[in-house]
Amino acid sequence: MRAWQVTRLGEPTDVLEEVDVELPELTGSQLRVRTLAAAANFPDVLMCRGLYQVKPDLPFTPGVEGCFEIVEVGPHVTDWEVGDRVIGGPVLPHGAFAEYAVLDSAMTFAAPQALTNEEASGLFIGYQTGWFGLHRRAQLKEGETLLIHAAAGGVGSAAIQLGKAAGARVIGVVGGAAKAEYARALGADIVVDRHTEDFVDVVKEATGGRGADVIYDPVGGETYQRSTKCIAFEGRILVIGFAGGDIQQAALNHALVKNYSIVGLHWGLYNRFDPAAVQACHDELTRLAYEGVVKPLIGEARGLDEIPAGLQALANGDTVGRVVFSPAASGEVVEQPTPEG
Repeated sequence: MRAWQVTRLGEPTDVLEEVDVELPELTGSQLRVRTLAAAANFPDVLMCRGLYQVKPDLPFTPGVEGCFEIVEVGPHVTDWEVGDRVIGGPVLPHGAFAEYAVLDSAMTFAAPQALTNEEASGLFIGYQTGWFGLHRRAQLKEGETLLIHAAAGGVGSAAIQLGKAAGARVIGVVGGAAKAEYARALGADIVVDRHTEDFVDVVKEATGGRGADVIYDPVGGETYQRSTKCIAFEGRILVIGFAGGDIQQAALNHALVKNYSIVGLHWGLYNRFDPAAVQACHDELTRLAYEGVVKPLIGEARGLDEIPAGLQALANGDTVGRVVFSPAASGEVVEQPTPEG
């Protein structure tokens, strides 16, 4: 099968190599799946660089989420059948940036019928992160003000839709006019172009000086530091990640004086400690997708041969919306594996 492998660490366009490899082996509770669409995520970039908390042995195939068709089930699998359309996070080192991948049956979910393959491929990580962050960690309430950084990115765009679904007033911060239009299309009430505006001033003006009740921050660094200047009384700053490259140092005396909370989210831990909640979240996201409230907006649909370039564009901050890769986007036809595997 065709696959993109990281053979050494560095930038995606430098280290991803297209190879022809054997189909991955299955163990008892695993599924062999055909990739219908794979969504690019910042963790894929970090894994290429060797900077993610998960560090697969070289060589490995990245691609942490996608939409798939089941082509073979392991001997201990009873809840899935060949032909089912599913979403999930592949078992590394056999990621989604290949014609075939491997899923753990316990961490596999039915692809919502309301979404296309490309849309469904972007529902898993970003929307689960947004839902757990806003509801479980930040306890977002109807009528509150939600400030979202990198609002045109993968996790930020999901947070806009989920924030609106929760009845919040959403302020999105983006970089550039194109991303601003995208955030508005997602439903943000107020959009701040950080290239021309100061989000601190905008938030204070929009809230009468009170500040944002919840700040959704996947950027970190200076963005976090400035966020502390516009957080409301009893507000919650939700630490999602550090896409800006710098891990901030929190001034806890400031949190004490202004009476706000700094809340971290590592969504992957729910898969280990509360998998039932992950399934319940997927059920809720499926319902919202059916109602048209949740729908990943695809900024770019690329072919499998464009994975290095597309992932590098994400790394450089040059993308708007979700970037997905699929055989359909390049007109390729992926052959089914032979019965002998």
